[in-house]
Amino acid sequence: MERARTDAMVGQQLDGMPVTRLHCLAVALCATGFAVDAFEITMGNMLSAVFASPPYSTPPGGLSLLLAAVFVGAAIGAPLSGWLADRHGRRKMLIALMLYLALTSVGAAASRDVGDLTAWRALSGVALGAYPPLMVAYLTDLLPAAHRGRMLFVTVAISSLGPLLGTFMVRALVPLQPLSIEAWRWGFIVGAVASAAVGALFLRLPESPRWLAVRGRAAEAWEQCERLAAAAPVIAAAPQRQPEAPAANAAAPAGWRRWPLVAVLFFLSPWSAIAFPLLTGTILAQRGFALADTLFYVGLSTMGALVGNLLGSFVIDRTGRRTALAVCGIATGGLGYLFIATGSPVLLAASSFGFLMCSMISVSVLTLYASELFPTEIRASAISSAWACNRVGAACAPMLLLPLLASGGAHAMYGVIAVSIAASLVLLCLAPLGRPGCALR
Repeated sequence: MERARTDAMVGQQLDGMPVTRLHCLAVALCATGFAVDAFEITMGNMLSAVFASPPYSTPPGGLSLLLAAVFVGAAIGAPLSGWLADRHGRRKMLIALMLYLALTSVGAAASRDVGDLTAWRALSGVALGAYPPLMVAYLTDLLPAAHRGRMLFVTVAISSLGPLLGTFMVRALVPLQPLSIEAWRWGFIVGAVASAAVGALFLRLPESPRWLAVRGRAAEAWEQCERLAAAAPVIAAAPQRQPEAPAANAAAPAGWRRWPLVAVLFFLSPWSAIAFPLLTGTILAQRGFALADTLFYVGLSTMGALVGNLLGSFVIDRTGRRTALAVCGIATGGLGYLFIATGSPVLLAASSFGFLMCSMISVSVLTLYASELFPTEIRASAISSAWACNRVGAACAPMLLLPLLASGGAHAMYGVIAVSIAASLVLLCLAPLGRPGCALR
């Protein structure tokens, strides 16, 4: 009973705070780590081009293994790291993941052949798959309720610059090859240095006071709350709302009963977010667009993650999570159909940009929504294991959709995307509303 009272008091203290400089430092470091994570994931796109060409000329089977290895590691690493974070601490696991990623990135950079690189990519995937959901669980614990959605969206928006800047860096190094080291190896070297730096800087952040409280470490929880409260305020505190469910101790079993629904939503989300970029280039090429124009449209659409999350940050804390997911689902369905049906360059650009923007907003909302649904005791485990289902979907979608695109055309492939969106909308009818600004359990 005493621990439950402490848990509630710590939660009220955190949710009633203004956003301080320490909160902002946590967002900045988490965003930087996520940018490194996203860049290392997108390294697969560059590796596919490098190892499909001379002097490597890797056979299709070996290339497929190389590209899939990171997702295999991610599917294993996410639930394992979430389980460890619920037992040993959110911040401690984030530090461990960043330092582990630094080591595996060095190994990838030093790979002697495609077999070595495949093994190192699988090992890196353990951290790459674990970091995003664990980061969200940590920030959900730490941030004041009224500003939680906005600051998580800003975190994701900043991180979307990682793949963009990293890709340009690697491309710029292709003709230079400093120290006679290939450009793709430099990508992993820079990723390793950045991961190690972020891991070291995480030592300056507080551990989650909510996690400390539910683990019975009340004195440490209050100490971390005092650290946050003592930092200079940046955004004023806002009125709190009550949680949708009873206290954490009573609600924990119900929280796990929600997991299958959340896991299926996570599994379905990549079928549109990953498949649509595959569809974009093919459709434009089939319609006779020049390569330069095709790349322009593809590049334009990839900015949707940055723009979408920045725009979403202004409204997410005033919109129900389930409502936001439903609106994004309906919008992506309509914009996707417009893309395959129109021949107008203006509409092609607008629909491809809008589709990626809405689908990226949907992924951010879903991750935030899921994190808020589960009580503190199981938050990291629940969201990380659900995220593993997302990585499984990300690996499965291209394997089904690319052959379907070749055999049945764009309309057949879009049909599968539309079914995945429709299934998500049906499942949302069974899900809790997800009110913004609510106190956590």
